[in-house]
Amino acid sequence: MAHIPSNFWHGWIVLITLVSLAAVIWLVLSVYFSSESPKEEEPVWDDTLEEGPNPPPLWWFWLILGSTVFSLIYLMLYPGFGSYTGLLNWSQGSQADSRRAEYEARFSGPREHIAAMSLVEIQHDIDLMAAAERIYQRECSACHGPEARGQVSQFPSLMDVDWQWGGSPQAIEQTIRYGRIAFMQPWAGVLSEAQTGNVVAYVQSLQSDSNAAPSATLTAGQAVFNQYCAVCHGADATGNQLLGAPDLTNGIWLYGGDTASLTRTI
Repeated sequence: MAHIPSNFWHGWIVLITLVSLAAVIWLVLSVYFSSESPKEEEPVWDDTLEEGPNPPPLWWFWLILGSTVFSLIYLMLYPGFGSYTGLLNWSQGSQADSRRAEYEARFSGPREHIAAMSLVEIQHDIDLMAAAERIYQRECSACHGPEARGQVSQFPSLMDVDWQWGGSPQAIEQTIRYGRIAFMQPWAGVLSEAQTGNVVAYVQSLQSDSNAAPSATLTAGQAVFNQYCAVCHGADATGNQLLGAPDLTNGIWLYGGDTASLTRTI
């Protein structure tokens, strides 16, 4: 129906409006101003039920009349009669433009002032921090939690010092504006169960408080890690923020650091 000219719809609306008004006027005239006189003899049903004229109450007439007058005044003032824009020349588009102009006039100055402030100045402004907290609670807390501690196996904590995509203001701004989607190659079809277990043992050995596995297992796991994992996580396993590959040496685990979790991740 997109190919039908807009003038068709304007004419269709005018036609429907005129027909509806004519139908209302005819109904009122036929009901309240009919010249027909009632029949002298009215049939009687079941000895007690008499058929006769029973005109509708007069308040119906005034209700219909008031509604009709209101509709006519509305069609004169506002758009609704085809392409006629109304005496007030009102439209949703013009109202939206007016509200947008009012918004820009009111807030463009404060926005420019805030944009020119440094992060340190913003962090020391109580009102701006309160506004930032409200924005976080409205837009971010559903995933990262109301206290920004994240959700296990879902979304990272924002309270620790580990930044998967970088913790600089520029990196955080890019993360907020455009979002982040991490990706890890599934290795189930490449590594055997023994190789996967060796890699898990090697990754766990990178933690300072981990119990070291046998040296042969760690050596085999490091070899597999260097062959398949180091390209993203780095040879020292400290990660790559450009790729979103997390640091595997700091003991911070988004998907869990136990043997079963690491095996499932790999």
